[in-house]
Amino acid sequence: MTEPAPSKRSRRSSGAITLRDVAMLAGVAPITASRALNTPDQVSPEVLNKVLDAVQRTGYVPNRMAGGLASARSRLIAAVVPSTVASVFMETIETLNDTLFDAGYQLMLGQSGYSAVREEALLEAIIGRRPDGIFLTGILPPGKGRTRLLASGIPVVETWDLTPTPIDMLIGFSHSEIGREVARYLLNKGHQKLALVRAEDERADRRASAFKETAAQHGCRTVIEANVGASRTLKSGREALSRILAQAPDTDAVFCSSDLLALGVMTEAKARGLAIPEQLAVVGFGDVPFVADMSPALTSVRINSADIGQQAAQFLIARAEGREVTPRIVDVGFSIVARDSA
Repeated sequence: MTEPAPSKRSRRSSGAITLRDVAMLAGVAPITASRALNTPDQVSPEVLNKVLDAVQRTGYVPNRMAGGLASARSRLIAAVVPSTVASVFMETIETLNDTLFDAGYQLMLGQSGYSAVREEALLEAIIGRRPDGIFLTGILPPGKGRTRLLASGIPVVETWDLTPTPIDMLIGFSHSEIGREVARYLLNKGHQKLALVRAEDERADRRASAFKETAAQHGCRTVIEANVGASRTLKSGREALSRILAQAPDTDAVFCSSDLLALGVMTEAKARGLAIPEQLAVVGFGDVPFVADMSPALTSVRINSADIGQQAAQFLIARAEGREVTPRIVDVGFSIVARDSA
């Protein structure tokens, strides 16, 4: 005989199924139902099966935030990334998610769109939900968001950058050093008339500054620069190269702040009949999977994205479980992958 579903009177005013409803349907006390779901080894197999059957029939989802009040563990990790569209961060996020999932944690993802205001709003919402850890892309500058994170006591790992003063833990690399190394790479190839195509963000700013400083130190002319603002599209890359060539038609090498912008630069160069790399060398950033299969294949700066995600997950899991992390700052470095475009 089918047991009746719990009456609406036993539910909260929102109409949500509660643990009390599950316990009633299973014919056990609420505390027994709680034990069956949270510490199943403390109840008999018969009771466990009854409770799990009631959960299945009602569609009950445990309130992890309420449970966290007693256990101080949500088993939830929150991550804030600038973008997930054709993003250089995707491999990091995928590895972060996989490593967390294998350890019994869930990932909650927020997208800031490279906006400091939006990032601060996301962090305020995240802190209020008390996750076991927070993953940040980049370094959080002084301000309300950083102050609240420090006050929250939640383990934080900043990534994709380096600083001697992280909030908590840090896994990254030097953007300034990337700018210097790419400039040296192009100079060693004989290029002297350099240009930059970059989007508007603080990390790209530092790569660009170091690139220009290194070029100047080696006697190059002033580096021509095209800033595409918040846009990071193939079209933006094409338009940026058009602006550069209008100003300096003899430009012989371009460093782009993303592989997608570099693809746009190469597309425009081909449309103008410019041979790559003989007339125009192009270097991207991120070494996303498709660039090796382009024609010509794109020279790009490779970041060990998967290693960042895996180490960040391990750091956050360790701290969530009360273990220390040493060292708290890890430099994963980078490499320039030389291909046909430069």
